[in-house]
Amino acid sequence: MLYALLRSGMIQGRILLLTICAAGIGGTFQFGYNLSIINAPTSHIQEFTNETWQARTGEPLSDHLVLLVWSIIVSLYPLGGLFGALLAGPLAIMLGRKKSLLVNNIFVALAAILFGFSRKAGSFEMIMLGRLLVGVSAGVSMNIQPMYLGESAPKELRGAVAMSSAIFTALGIVMGQVVGLRELLGDPQAWPLLLASCLVPGALQLASLPLLPESPRYLLIDCGDTEACLAALQRLRGSGDLARELEELEEERAACQGCRARRPWELFQHRVLRRQVTSLVVLGSAMELCGNDLMYAYASSVFRKAGVPEAKVQYAIIGTGSCELLMAIVSCVAVERMGRRVLLIGGYSLMTCWGSIFTVALCLQSSFPWTLYLAVACIFASILSFGTGPAGVTGILATELFDQMARPAACMVCGALMWIMLFLVSLGFPFVMEALSHFLYVPFLGVCACGAIYTGLFLPETKGKTLQEISEELHRLNFPRRAQGPTWKSPEVIQSTEL
Repeated sequence: MLYALLRSGMIQGRILLLTICAAGIGGTFQFGYNLSIINAPTSHIQEFTNETWQARTGEPLSDHLVLLVWSIIVSLYPLGGLFGALLAGPLAIMLGRKKSLLVNNIFVALAAILFGFSRKAGSFEMIMLGRLLVGVSAGVSMNIQPMYLGESAPKELRGAVAMSSAIFTALGIVMGQVVGLRELLGDPQAWPLLLASCLVPGALQLASLPLLPESPRYLLIDCGDTEACLAALQRLRGSGDLARELEELEEERAACQGCRARRPWELFQHRVLRRQVTSLVVLGSAMELCGNDLMYAYASSVFRKAGVPEAKVQYAIIGTGSCELLMAIVSCVAVERMGRRVLLIGGYSLMTCWGSIFTVALCLQSSFPWTLYLAVACIFASILSFGTGPAGVTGILATELFDQMARPAACMVCGALMWIMLFLVSLGFPFVMEALSHFLYVPFLGVCACGAIYTGLFLPETKGKTLQEISEELHRLNFPRRAQGPTWKSPEVIQSTEL
């Protein structure tokens, strides 16, 4: 992707690359970072909770109550993400894409203050509120960042630029795992600083993003400001011929003329959006229900059973995050060569394959000890397969399948769906693991298979097409009979003369 950006022109490629980095560092990077840093201080925060309660009441909390408080702290993050996803659409319409990302850092700053002073104040409730606020921030950024980047990128790079959201998510996960090491901020006394470190990427975004342009599509279609749109395009593309792209934007503007921004529930009411909404719901759900988070959750226990020393397990877990980061970068380069459908079908098909072998390996571990190493290999292979397509391509759907008037609402639906599914998976996984034992991955195999089949049968390819062309193709797919034109069954009448 970097090569493609620089090949398109040194200055404009640099501006677009800086836009990607500035949006990502305070956007999906924060989501991945706050998702992973909470693992390292688990025992320290539980001890702090018990000590705080004992100081207040004179009696310690029972073990199951400590676990309950801890589960609330963890689950408030996806709950906040749901609130943020619902807030993202109105923010994107009222403030614009760039300003919404900047304003979103208010939640990060407040959360960092709560985390940093929680131990001094002797309040685990401050940790709860802080987790809720960083969840709101993640919910907003995960919806607006792909929208902002997808609307700012040229059509030949739109997929690669939108896929950068997955790269920053994986990078945030890895950085959170690294910073949480005992040698760094994983020390028992440093956990408030570890949680408050989310302020650093927020500050970097506040320092860099104001210097970069707003989405040209938003400026022209939503604001009606042709001059500002042209200025933004010139900064992003350089001084080359922008007439063709400006003409495409004007066509999209004309198509949206007289329309208002759609509300989320209206997406489900119109037949013209039937295929888009179905694809968004099916593939958005599949991304969270495919079992990738399960692989992360099960990795530590498999590593221990495979003989990895306890002190080294944390480094092995970093390897899982690094795998997803590696494949996110590879798929970012490949998405404009291979297309969206190929990456999605390939990713889900490979996850089905590796998940099946993983299940067999767990079932045979008592008879053949070497199968534990096979299970470890399947964990890495499954995470690599997830990073190949589902991790990044799914986030492009709301940007590419919906027009300017429906895109904010589609992002709200996609984000809300993702956070609800993440919450349900987090809540139900312990019960699934207890009920199914070695067969716990079987339900997720079905999800992966359905994701691959649905993509192959119903999802159109959007590679190399303008957003207006995609809308027209989806309209033909939603109304196939109209696309064929009227049929005339009467005898043919020739209305011409020899002359």
